[in-house]
Amino acid sequence: MDRALYELIQKKKHHMYRRELSVSLDFAGKPPEERMAMRFEKLCEAETPVILPGEEICYLRTISRIPDIFSEAEWQEIRKTKYIHELGYMSNVSPDYESVIRDGLLKRREAADEYGRRAIDAIFGLADRYRDEAVKQGRRDIAKTLERVPRYGATSFREALQFFRILHFSLWLEGNYHITVGRFDQYMFPYLQADMEKGLYTEESALSLLEDFFLSFNRDSDLYPGVQQGDNGQSMVLGGMDSEGNDAFNLLSKLCLQASEDLKMIDPKINLRVSHNTPLEIYEMGTRLTRAGLGFPQYSNDDAVIEGLTDLGYDLQDARDYVVAACWEFIIPKVGADIANIAALSFPKIVDTCLHRKLAVCHTFEDFMAAVRQEIHEECGRICSSIQNVWFIPSPLLRLCMGEIRYRNEGIHGTGIATAADSLYAIQKYVYGHEIEPDAFLDMIDSDFEHHGEWLPKLRYETEKMGNDVDDVDTIAVELLDDFADALAGRKNDRGGIFRGGTGSAMYYLWHADEIGASPDGRRKGEAFGANYSPSLFAKTKGPFSLIKSFVKPNLKRVINGGPLTLEFHSSMFTDEACIQKVAQLVKTYIDLGGHQLQLNAVNADVLRDAQQHPEDHQQLVVRIWGWSAYFVELDKEYQDHVLQRTEYTI
Repeated sequence: MDRALYELIQKKKHHMYRRELSVSLDFAGKPPEERMAMRFEKLCEAETPVILPGEEICYLRTISRIPDIFSEAEWQEIRKTKYIHELGYMSNVSPDYESVIRDGLLKRREAADEYGRRAIDAIFGLADRYRDEAVKQGRRDIAKTLERVPRYGATSFREALQFFRILHFSLWLEGNYHITVGRFDQYMFPYLQADMEKGLYTEESALSLLEDFFLSFNRDSDLYPGVQQGDNGQSMVLGGMDSEGNDAFNLLSKLCLQASEDLKMIDPKINLRVSHNTPLEIYEMGTRLTRAGLGFPQYSNDDAVIEGLTDLGYDLQDARDYVVAACWEFIIPKVGADIANIAALSFPKIVDTCLHRKLAVCHTFEDFMAAVRQEIHEECGRICSSIQNVWFIPSPLLRLCMGEIRYRNEGIHGTGIATAADSLYAIQKYVYGHEIEPDAFLDMIDSDFEHHGEWLPKLRYETEKMGNDVDDVDTIAVELLDDFADALAGRKNDRGGIFRGGTGSAMYYLWHADEIGASPDGRRKGEAFGANYSPSLFAKTKGPFSLIKSFVKPNLKRVINGGPLTLEFHSSMFTDEACIQKVAQLVKTYIDLGGHQLQLNAVNADVLRDAQQHPEDHQQLVVRIWGWSAYFVELDKEYQDHVLQRTEYTI
């Protein structure tokens, strides 16, 4: 990797090549497929081939904004009869990179319709102009690569990397988003292995090329749509097992971990598949990457995920090939069109609803929990019935890069599980334990603890919380997640799939928190829930081992849409190899005990606070948000504050 190129991208000097699209597009009266083809053709024509000094894998976005193919009035008409998810495009999918890179786009063109052929021809046109620019600059190495790809299948590691870059670039330029990288080490390793057997690469030279390739993920990512900068879906999955159940961690897996650690950039976002068979050495590799302060790798447990997916009806070989969507949802590459983040259920809102409607009439805690269970079932019914006639903007290029779709399931997040479990335990202990009358308890909650304020510290800090390995609290969480799974079981969506519950929250840990007032766990109005599958922000836990023991008690295979336990470790925990081994062993323990997914942050609250005050001094400071990593100073303050409120652990 060229150091000057690295610094150029890090300092965003390549942004100087960006401009707005100057060509107007007349979509009036044209069908969506025609509009998509027209726009993609014009965007490819408008792109300026830029080869940055020292780079080996090229392609740079120079058109900064992609115009919509529909007017606002047209969108309003569409929404009258269609369910539009997010921006209207199919997202959170993993294309069949393996077949496309192996076969070349000319072969795909043979089976394409008119719009697919136009998309491929537009890609060829831009690739030819990049080849001409390479010749002009005397970059015969790049020109030679582009003489073969993307028309024909890759025959070398470099050709395969360049082919991927062209595909990835083109899919986003078509207007798609959250298109993931998938099992990169599996479909790319054969090219590297063959080249190394020919003596073309050493590990060191392969790593250098790989780092150059990794830089390409960071050139345009700020142009990709997301809730915040960094939420761009460039998730890469490493390791795990192959379709036959054999260990698939290979040399390229290792080199990817090393490249990410060396570069210290937020993309690609590394996900590491592990299991009870994974040796501690691999966890130690992952922990060294965590030490870099990037908030990844995120760990996914094959033992839990694969069984959970097959229980939901996924084919075993497909389940063994699972990848992670933009954040942490489990999806199937090539043949999966799941909408893994279509909606979310708020557990604290369920509790709040029952608190106000049922507390006065439920004379035992068992009766109250029955009311909670009924409300979960009814809310799941409302959510599922509201998702009808889902429609996506047709994407000719993306369609060509997918296989025959077998899965059209839909995922529903479960937000605030710890807040809900802690609240229910407080209700059980104090209301049904006859320490406070129901009316007084409700008055306290509705007044945001302005009334009966002496109860606030008792509820907030002195009452047991999920995360301390206390069965009385944890079994409530077990019951809630079982109820969630039961409420979704047997429900079908109108695309022929099912609904999957999960433990993730995405941005709902802020949004859902704003929908209710104070909660019985001592959370005040306006305070956020813990992100994903995590303790409440003010829970005083005994330490990471107790926390892990609490969070592995539910049957996580039943809520396998995804959603990681998130742990924050003080950056001092990664100072030497002994510390690395301790953290690695902790991660392994969580996996061995049946945890489904885990992400770690190496943070220092003092540094984060200084970054809020002096952002210019911390431009490269990275944190993990809910399922992706971002530069701290580019986040809105509410997201920064949430990271600061999380508990820092040591071992």
